[in-house]
Amino acid sequence: MNYFVIINLLVFAGIMVFLTRFRRPAFSLAQQILAGLGAGMLFGFALQFAYSGNPDIISGTLEWTNVIGSSYVNLLRMIIMPLVLVMMIAAVVRMREVAALGRIGGLVIGILIGTTMIAALVGISMANIFGLTADGLTEGARELARADVLLARQETVESLGLADMLVRFIPSNIFYDLTGARPTSIIAVVIFGILFGIAALLVSREEPDRADAISGFIDNTQAIIMKLVHMIMALTPYGILALMTKVVAGSNGADILNLITFVIASYIAIAIMFGVHSLLLRLNGINVADYFRKVWPVLTFAFSSRSSAATIPLNVETQVEELEVPTPVANLSATFGATIGQNGCAGIYPAMLATMIAPTMGIDPLAPLFILKLVAIVAISSFGIAGVGGGATFAALVVLPAMGFPILLAALLISIEPLIDMARTALNVNGSMTAGVLTGRLLKSDVVPASAGTGDPEPAIPD
Repeated sequence: MNYFVIINLLVFAGIMVFLTRFRRPAFSLAQQILAGLGAGMLFGFALQFAYSGNPDIISGTLEWTNVIGSSYVNLLRMIIMPLVLVMMIAAVVRMREVAALGRIGGLVIGILIGTTMIAALVGISMANIFGLTADGLTEGARELARADVLLARQETVESLGLADMLVRFIPSNIFYDLTGARPTSIIAVVIFGILFGIAALLVSREEPDRADAISGFIDNTQAIIMKLVHMIMALTPYGILALMTKVVAGSNGADILNLITFVIASYIAIAIMFGVHSLLLRLNGINVADYFRKVWPVLTFAFSSRSSAATIPLNVETQVEELEVPTPVANLSATFGATIGQNGCAGIYPAMLATMIAPTMGIDPLAPLFILKLVAIVAISSFGIAGVGGGATFAALVVLPAMGFPILLAALLISIEPLIDMARTALNVNGSMTAGVLTGRLLKSDVVPASAGTGDPEPAIPD
């Protein structure tokens, strides 16, 4: 191992020891995460500055710091399926009426799809305002290699219709889906959890002598799962430290400067959508400042990890414990929001790409029919993206061919994709939490409170 790499790792270990000083009752989780975020950015910039002419030392350092970041993300992924399954079962068992579950799911999906359509309009507007076009983008070796991969994936995507995607939501082997082997595994586990919970609820009603045993088993299992979640959440500052080090030290400044206009337009579009979420919350009587103060740790992790799925445990925990969203609503919004109606990946990104390509195809990007067609396709594809498994790239693979456009532009933006994807993921996760809070507020009479007790639930984050 290189001598300088060893020194860098000793410094990194020292930073981790320093972060342990924040693990005191006086410091909240948000403050601990902020410390990890700041330390990771500073360490990443220091690596860039000290070894700008020696990328091998940076890559050698990141190889070992990634052990911390990747291990943390793996722990979160490990708990996703058990958490979703157990909390979904518990939510249904505590439901006053099974029919309420359909209303909850319908409203959650409606909000997710609706906000994604707004996100598409925002993406179209930003591309037009900044005059973005596909002309003039450089096709380097990486971009051409990515184009070949995308063309191969496009054939797979085109073979799937929306009906086939919906069929894939239904589990045929729950043990297989519990491994997360399929792109639709999360939704499949949600469906199995709902069916299992309904069965448990019916058994409790038909055989009252079993009700206490069933309820006790579910409560105990949920308590154990949540304790495990809390144990993993305690490692968040260290995971954020490693993840941000990788993001900052691994970024290519030349690539960013080359496409800086697209980066700026993307971030402004994302910021506008955060504003749309805030407006929706405010119109429903939610204290927006209080809301963002409580969800900030979730958004920070989503930003640095670039994984909506890995954020599910922290998402659910924050909705239930901080935002006082009823458990069934939190489960559905977090899980559906990780795969359906993603505002950033399925809304803004493909809409911006299509608008950039339109002039090269002889189409006016401001034409009303073009905009209506694009928004409609984005809305439909945002529901089906989960069936083909994969974020902004797959959204582009669905939307661009549906518009009759080539997919090469998605490959040409590979250089800056990670930088924009961080903010897109944070927006996706915030969209799911916004859907959860709004659904909990609108249907508060249909669901039990997060504490799973009796009585009416309290509204989330009252003024």
